[in-house]
Amino acid sequence: MLLLRTFLIFSAFIISRKCFAQTSPDSLYIRQIFDEALTNGQSYKNLDYLSNKIGGRLSGSPEAEKAVQWSKQLMESYKFDKVYLQEVMVPHWVRGAKEKASIQSSKSKVEVPICALGGSVGTGKTALTAPIIEVKTLDELKALGRSKVQGKIVFFNRPMDPRRVSTFEAYSGAGDQRRQGPSEAAKLGAVGVVVRSLNLFQDDLPHTGSLRYDETVPKIPAAAISTNGADKLSQMLQADPNLNFSYEMHCETLPEVKSYNVIGELRGSEKPNEIIAVGGHLDSWDLADGAHDDGTGCTQSIEVLRIFKNLNYRPKRTIRAVMFMNEENGVRGGRKYAELAKANQEKHVAAIESDAGGFTPRGFGIVAEPSKINAISKWKPLLSPYGLHDIGLGHAGTDIEPLAEVDKNAALIGFTPDSQRYFQYHHASNDTFDKVNKRELELGGASMAALIYLLDKYGL
Repeated sequence: MLLLRTFLIFSAFIISRKCFAQTSPDSLYIRQIFDEALTNGQSYKNLDYLSNKIGGRLSGSPEAEKAVQWSKQLMESYKFDKVYLQEVMVPHWVRGAKEKASIQSSKSKVEVPICALGGSVGTGKTALTAPIIEVKTLDELKALGRSKVQGKIVFFNRPMDPRRVSTFEAYSGAGDQRRQGPSEAAKLGAVGVVVRSLNLFQDDLPHTGSLRYDETVPKIPAAAISTNGADKLSQMLQADPNLNFSYEMHCETLPEVKSYNVIGELRGSEKPNEIIAVGGHLDSWDLADGAHDDGTGCTQSIEVLRIFKNLNYRPKRTIRAVMFMNEENGVRGGRKYAELAKANQEKHVAAIESDAGGFTPRGFGIVAEPSKINAISKWKPLLSPYGLHDIGLGHAGTDIEPLAEVDKNAALIGFTPDSQRYFQYHHASNDTFDKVNKRELELGGASMAALIYLLDKYGL
């Protein structure tokens, strides 16, 4: 009987807390935020323009410059309190003519889909053809030694780990072969590199991404091969280890170009010198529209301020939307933002980044001291009705990471949507507007606005 009474009292306590959370002033205002986003949201319409009228926006390209001017004009049209540019010099790499590749034996020639990795050198005026050798890891490559690698093309064929529920963990675990693989192979005399696309799906679409050349060794051409192409190449090598691989790429790096971060603000009414930033990266790879990566993050970040403006919300603290330039192949925009934040002695309460696609919201990953993570986690009862259950320690974002070095008190927060489909489109030619769901996208902007509302009202 005592156990039953205890259970009933505890149940009543939980129900009363839940009911309070759903009827408190904060809960009611968060409901208004979501109502505004779901009935009058502008993220999808804005993404349509960014993706279909401007398109892929690789740093240094004319399209990147068009995106800068468009986002500035858009935020001005919403009559934010202040809209301005932060100048930043960015790399200018161009892909050139479409890449070609084939697997060659004495009896056959099989064409396979490839694309140059971002920042790669080209193969010259003609194709590069050489024997190819397969490895799974950098350690396996090093164990082969120069005698078995020199003069060959190295084929890195380690897939993303499908056992990882978080696809970002799977991506992180396979990324070293793309980033460091070309230079590690060059150290042993390799003449080229081909890397299995970082993609959990089987398809014929190669996925690009940046590499990091070691300036102390020769720069060799590096390409990504589709997952189906990688499996085909591996199977053919098992049958005939003496295959040649031939590929042609005309990419090159041009002189750096002046570009900009684009920033819009709603000025704080009580603590204007305390800043809450929200942003995404305006640049994208050139194979597609860059819709999920990261057009969604940019339009959602602008939407946060538009929602507050439309609801006549007057923030206590300054709320800032930041369109970062050059996340994909340099992080120059994120570093410039942090540099100027330090020079201007700015104080950030928090910075939120949306760079994981426009899928169904799941929560927020936080990088901060434990007390601040606990403070944000206590808002779960207000956020969970909107599917935001995963709130706690996690990854924040590439563009806001440099802020940690100059503003130790800032909580860095990554918006976390469902990750299962993201790497099907990431850095590939199918990252297009038609792959984005309007309702999921608008829910993301509202989710960030809800958290920012609480951060603004209560601080950390």
